[in-house]
Order: sequence, then C-alpha cells, then structure tokens
Amino acid sequence: MLVERMKPNFEFKNSEGSLIQLVREGWKQINVLYSKKDSKRGGHYHKICNEAFYIVSGKIKLFLEKGDEKEEENFKEGEMFMITPYIKHTFVFLEDTVMVSMYDKGVELENGEKDIYE
Repeated sequence: MLVERMKPNFEFKNSEGSLIQLVREGWKQINVLYSKKDSKRGGHYHKICNEAFYIVSGKIKLFLEKGDEKEEENFKEGEMFMITPYIKHTFVFLEDTVMVSMYDKGVELENGEKDIYE
C-alpha cells in the first residue's frame, strides 16, 4: 500500500463533546486546510518529509503514485493517514472538507527551498 492508515494518539468523549489528540510528538509543521467540494489539491511529492492528514469534516478521494504503482483511497471525517516520501499525492474533495496536515520535518528547508516536487 502507498498510504498508511493511522489512528489519533488519544481520544476522549463524553456528553459535552470530545477531544482528539492527533499526535504527541514528532511533527514540526501543522496546517489546517479548507477545501470546497470538487476542488483538487496536491499533485506533488516530497523527498524528505512524511506527511500525515486528519479529516476533521468532509470526504476526499486520494490518488497516489510511485513509479508504475497507482492507488486510489477514500477517506472521511475522523480518519487519519500518512504519506511517505516519493509518493505523489493528489486530493479530490468529494464534499466541503476541513483537514489537518502535519509534516515531520516541514516543507520549508533551511536553505530556503521547499520539499515539494511535481
């Protein structure tokens, strides 16, 4: 498989709501993405970064490529997954979606370049 399904580090729920701790350590850059239904993002890969995602709300179709290997995966609210280096990833948003993305090293490198390749 080109994508690794993950689980949040900790979850607490009661009648008043919930708290979801996605990770405890090991991640450097954290982003929140808001994407409209039918929009498309990504179409790139990273050479050094692992990138994890958590779907806060909505649904996506994820297209993955590494060499001749291709996969498609669907993810929905509450699901979490990680993409490792050299795997091209493209997202198609099946609904309006809020998603958290996390990089273990950050895409902005010390030399000013970005770890983003097409």
